[in-house]
This record gives sequence, C-alpha cells and structure tokens, in this order.
Amino acid sequence: MKKLLLLIVLLWCCRGHAAAQNWAVKTNAAYWAVGTLNIGTEVALSERLTIDAIGAYNPFEFSDNKKLLFWGVQPELRWWTCRKFSGHFLGVHAHYGKYNGGLDTYRYDGWLAGAGISYGYQFILGNRWNLELELGVGYARLNYDKYLREHCGKFIEHNTKNYFGPTRLSISFVYFIK
Repeated sequence: MKKLLLLIVLLWCCRGHAAAQNWAVKTNAAYWAVGTLNIGTEVALSERLTIDAIGAYNPFEFSDNKKLLFWGVQPELRWWTCRKFSGHFLGVHAHYGKYNGGLDTYRYDGWLAGAGISYGYQFILGNRWNLELELGVGYARLNYDKYLREHCGKFIEHNTKNYFGPTRLSISFVYFIK
C-alpha cells in the first residue's frame, strides 16, 4: 500500500500545473463490482500522450481461513488518436501485485508481474467528468506457494505459472482537477 501511495504522490508532483484537463483522478467501477477498493490518476505528458496509474486493494478475510487478500498497481502509457482525454486511445501497461487467498481446498500466497497492451475510449460527460471503457490483453508471471487452506495449513508446493489473456478491464469514472 505504501508503494501505491508513493506512485500517486510521484505522479502528482510530476504533473506540472493543474490546468484544464491535464490531471485527473478516477475509480474503476468494474473493480468495485467485485468488492475491490481502487483509485487512479492520469497525467498529461503532451497533447496526445498521458500516463495512467491505478492501485487496487482487496482486504477480505472470511471465517474458516477463507480469504481474498491482494494489492496491485498498474501503470500505463497511453497514446490518444486525436487529443488527450477524448475518444480512442492505445496503451502499454505493466502490472505488479501480491496476493494471499483461497476459498476452496488450497490457499495461494505469492506475487504476479507482467505487461500488456490495451485499447480504450473516453466519453466526455461534462466539463469535469468522463466515462472510460478499456480492455487490455497481455502476460503475467505468477509465483506462489500453495498451502492447505486450513489455519496454519500444510505447505504443498512452490510453483510458477505463465498467464496469457485479459489483463485490464476498466469502466471508470474520471474527474478532472482544474
């Protein structure tokens, strides 16, 4: 969580002055739909380039040692086809996260890292509001320890997996800081 806050502060400090539509904060409704807390920021680098970063945190622990704990960050460089914060964009993103959870027989404790590409579109809703839709695909490397899910469960194995598929889904509400 400290790394996420540091990233947001660094992006804020590098943003220059907060003129019209050069800096925005956002939240992803798709993450909220599955109970994941999240916040992001996007900063204009030029007329057609922006850098976006979102952080997500899921704090859920249930009874009987069932849990879905994770945090992750996902920065992205975006190229806009016409002008920033309006219409179509293409992105290149990276992702990193740590997780510890399981609801069935096993619990997985590990990290993931990877990268991908994305396509998105922002609809202008008003002077300070946009709606963003985005879909990304890419790669993630998962490195984890597998345990029986019971409290202090027995270690089963250490493993790594390679994942190719969707890596970014966004239905975000964007608010511009003026």
